[in-house]
Amino acid sequence: MTTVRQPLPEATRGGRTAALVLATTAFAVNFWAWALLSPLGPTYKDFLGLSPLAVSVLVAVPVIVGSLGRIVLGGLTDRYGGRTVFAVASLLGVVPVVFLAFAESYPTLLVGGLLLGMTGATFAIGVPYVNGWFPPERRGLALGVFGMGNVGTAVSGFATPWLAVEFGHKIPFFVVAAALVLVGLAFLTVGRDAPGTQAATEPFLTRFLAAARLRITRELAAMYALTFGGFVAFGVYLPLYLKAAYGLTTADAAARAAGFVLLATLTRPVGGWLADRVGSRPVLGWALAAVAACAIVVAFAPAMPLATAGFLTMAAALGLGNGAVFALLGRAVPARMVGSATGVVGAAGGLGGFLPPILMGLIYQATGSYAIGLMLLAVVASAAFVYCWFVLQAGEQP
Repeated sequence: MTTVRQPLPEATRGGRTAALVLATTAFAVNFWAWALLSPLGPTYKDFLGLSPLAVSVLVAVPVIVGSLGRIVLGGLTDRYGGRTVFAVASLLGVVPVVFLAFAESYPTLLVGGLLLGMTGATFAIGVPYVNGWFPPERRGLALGVFGMGNVGTAVSGFATPWLAVEFGHKIPFFVVAAALVLVGLAFLTVGRDAPGTQAATEPFLTRFLAAARLRITRELAAMYALTFGGFVAFGVYLPLYLKAAYGLTTADAAARAAGFVLLATLTRPVGGWLADRVGSRPVLGWALAAVAACAIVVAFAPAMPLATAGFLTMAAALGLGNGAVFALLGRAVPARMVGSATGVVGAAGGLGGFLPPILMGLIYQATGSYAIGLMLLAVVASAAFVYCWFVLQAGEQP
């Protein structure tokens, strides 16, 4: 049997708000932890003499672990509740963060990054946790707000290099470790699961496979792999690209990449809001078209003002697409399968961010240019636009 949630009385309105604020804050802190290595990638490259491919692998390892971990943490949340799992995951996240503060070789950085991936999997805890607190007609906006916890990646881009330069390279890790402890303890002391939440008793694998067999789940997984995967890939790789293509300093490149992440994060709830009014498929389709056009514009490293406009437009489009995907998922997937489908789609989105940084590193190492990689993005986004417009199943379930 799947998780059963009873309607909430109006008296729980304050509890809903508190739960949403707590979950969003914890998600942002965990995403800051997840993105710690990316802004410092150029520093590690210079300090350890790493190749572009080696740096690409370093920043991509937490991404793939965080993606696959969503399946595990989603299943644990169904069984033990979001309050407990979010608290434990946040507190356990302190271990790799502190470990990385003292890592000074490439193998130890890889090990730390592997363990750090768990913090990026907390998205799968927050979705069912927040979902349980809100009635169906308000879940889209609530999940859009929760999704803004992605801003932790932008915070990392702004704060991590600055803290490292001003106070030493270990300080960003200690700051994040302290923040993880705070949100973990907050969940244990004041966090609550939604009233009426019951633990799932049906085996997780059964629920997961049933959701994965749905055609709409597979379609949205592919779309999310492109939209959220693009967001993650540029979030982790853009500092390296900007430094190589435009000669920016590490701090300047990281700050500009953080602006990309921030804009994509802010437009995510807007995508869900627009999808509720004009339909998910048009919003997603035009977002994909914009990504394809912008990828062509920035492919050949134009002047910085044009490149800035291209990347920021792409960021907004990716955010709109992310919001539209989950708005459609909530309407097109049977209610009893939304949680499991979210795990499938969320994992695909994270995995979508793993391959591009490695591919970009290989292409740059072989050609000395990023043009081919960005043109490949344009081709994939164009194909996704055509599929979305003419093929995508967009029926709604009662």
